[in-house]
Amino acid sequence: MTTGYFHSVDEVAERLAATGYLASPAVATTVFLADRLGKPLLVEGPAGVGKTELAKAVAEVAGANLVRLQCYEGVDESRALYEWNHAKQLLRITAGRGESWDETRTDIFGEEFLLPRPLLTAIRSEEPTVLLIDETDKADVEVEGLLLEVLSDFQITVPELGTVSATRRPFVVLTSNASRELSEALRRRCLFLHIGFPEEELERRIVRSKVPGIDEALTSSVVRVVGALRAMDLRKAPSVAETVDWARTLLALGADAVSDEVVRSSLGVILKHQEDILKAAAKLDLDTL
Repeated sequence: MTTGYFHSVDEVAERLAATGYLASPAVATTVFLADRLGKPLLVEGPAGVGKTELAKAVAEVAGANLVRLQCYEGVDESRALYEWNHAKQLLRITAGRGESWDETRTDIFGEEFLLPRPLLTAIRSEEPTVLLIDETDKADVEVEGLLLEVLSDFQITVPELGTVSATRRPFVVLTSNASRELSEALRRRCLFLHIGFPEEELERRIVRSKVPGIDEALTSSVVRVVGALRAMDLRKAPSVAETVDWARTLLALGADAVSDEVVRSSLGVILKHQEDILKAAAKLDLDTL
């Protein structure tokens, strides 16, 4: 069962670009294969390189609903799959005094009392859907077990209601910053894509597309400085989003070139830790860029 959103790799690149997402050939190819094969797509890489934005862009070009499961330490079945509306169930039990337990149980474990969470919502949807399982590596290992049935057979078992199978398979994107190793069982169910920091030319294109009015010279300078910062041993390297923010900052400041004064006065836009700012201020040499 395929999702059928794209017909070629070139079409993926063109349609994503129309949303402002400039995909490398590797990204466009892997998205096309995930769509054509009906496989979940595991996207791994450092923070801020466009993993989450990729899922949003696919949803936009496909005219699909975006259903997002944001993972974090402690997320559990009730937050990921479904839970019962206990307050409403209690009211129903109270109102049905005099009924047998069998009669009451049949009623309170029906659709009216079910609260679907992201995974069940995506599986039951009859509309085009992109399911984003964001920052999968931040969830506990046990949560991966919840995902295996969903990613293998695109179905979820609700003991009180039975098995719910997808009638229209969602396009699934899992993202990971690789803060912990995901299980081999989970990886086997997915196509894998690593997104690193873009090549210089691609990052220049991204900046020009996101920052109207910026000229070629300033764009090149911004990208070169950010590249030099990423080469340093920093606590947190600048993301692509921070490159774009810095380019907008320089335009707002009226800067037409990247000078020592401009860089040092605006490092807080691209670096978010004081130790990184001090290191960059001491080591960055614009004359060598």
